[in-house]
Amino acid sequence: MRHKTRQIKLGDLAIGGDAPISVQSMCSTDTRDVAATLSQIEALQEARCEIIRCAVPDHDAAEALGAIRQGCQVPLIADIHFDYQLALTSVKQGVDGLRLNPGNIGERWKVEEVVSACAERQIPLRIGVNAGSLERELLQKYGHPTAEAMVESALGHIRILEDLNYRNIKVSLKASDIGRTVEAYRLLAGQVDYPLHIGITEAGTTWSGTIKSAIGLGTLLYDGIGDTLRVSLTGDPVEEVRVGWEILKSLRLREKGPIFVSCPTCGRCQIELIEVAEEVERRLADFPQPLTIAVMGCVVNGPGEAREADLGIAGGVGQGILFRHGEVVRKVAQNDLADALVEEAWRMVELQEGG
Repeated sequence: MRHKTRQIKLGDLAIGGDAPISVQSMCSTDTRDVAATLSQIEALQEARCEIIRCAVPDHDAAEALGAIRQGCQVPLIADIHFDYQLALTSVKQGVDGLRLNPGNIGERWKVEEVVSACAERQIPLRIGVNAGSLERELLQKYGHPTAEAMVESALGHIRILEDLNYRNIKVSLKASDIGRTVEAYRLLAGQVDYPLHIGITEAGTTWSGTIKSAIGLGTLLYDGIGDTLRVSLTGDPVEEVRVGWEILKSLRLREKGPIFVSCPTCGRCQIELIEVAEEVERRLADFPQPLTIAVMGCVVNGPGEAREADLGIAGGVGQGILFRHGEVVRKVAQNDLADALVEEAWRMVELQEGG
C-alpha cells in the first residue's frame, strides 16, 4: 500500500496523495546558456520527463530562468544553495518550485522573505537533504552521516517552515549508499505526511548507477514510499528519465509505453533473439500504449510468455510465431520478426483508436 501523503501542486502537476508518481531529472547544462539548456529540456520532454530542475549558482543563472521557463512545457524547479537572493530572483522569473534547505539560507528574516515570495505564488519548497552536505553539528553528534542524522536534518528544516506556517513542502533524503537511503526514508515516512521525492544520489555511471537506483528506488516504491523520483546518473540526463520510467513500469506503478519481456537466450534458441529484441525495443521506445511485448526464443517458455503478453513472438527454427492477445496470428520468418512485431503494435493502436 502506498504511503499516505498530502497533495501539493507543482504548476499544474499534482504531487502526493493519489497522484501518479512522477519522473524528474536535472539539466546538466550551464543554466546561463539558455539555448543549450532549452535544447536539453526538449530532449528530456521527448523522453517523457515530467519535472525538470536547473542549477542556480549565481544571479545570471537565476535571471536566465525566465526565458527557460517560457520554453519549458513541464514544471521547472530552481536548485538553490545558501543565497536567498537567488531564490527570490528565481521566483520572480516564474519557476514552479524551489529546492533549498531553509537552515542553510541564513538569518530568519531571509527565510521569511523566501517563504513569503513562495506563498504569494503558491510555489512548493523541496527540502533536499544529502548525506554529503549535512550540518556540522549533526556530523559531530552522530559521527558520520547516518540515516538518523539525515532525518534529524530534514525535521529541523521542516520545523523552520512550519514555524512560519508554510506547509507547501516536499522532502528528499538522499545518500549514495542504498541501505542508508532506504532506512532514512522509512524513518521519515513514519513521522511526516509531506510528499517524498526519492533517489539514490551520486549513484554512478549509467551502468552501475542504473543498478543501484533500481535496487534502492525499487525497494522504496515496493514499500509504498515515493511521490516523485530521480535516477541520478553520471551521463546524459535523458537516460535518467528512461531508467526512471522502466523502474515504475516494472513495478506496475505507471503504464506509459511498452513493457518488454525477453528471454536471456540459451542453446535451445534457434533465432537471432538478441538482435530482434534490441531492435524492437529501440523502434518502440516512444510507443504510446502500455502494451506488454514478449520476444521469446524457444519452445520451452516462449509460447506461454508470448500468449500472456499483449503481443509476442515465440521463436522456432529460423522463424517465430506471432501472438496477439494469446491468439496465433501467423508464422514469421526470422528476418521479418522485428518488422512484424513493430507493425502489429502500431496496427493495434490504430484499431483501438478506430473504436
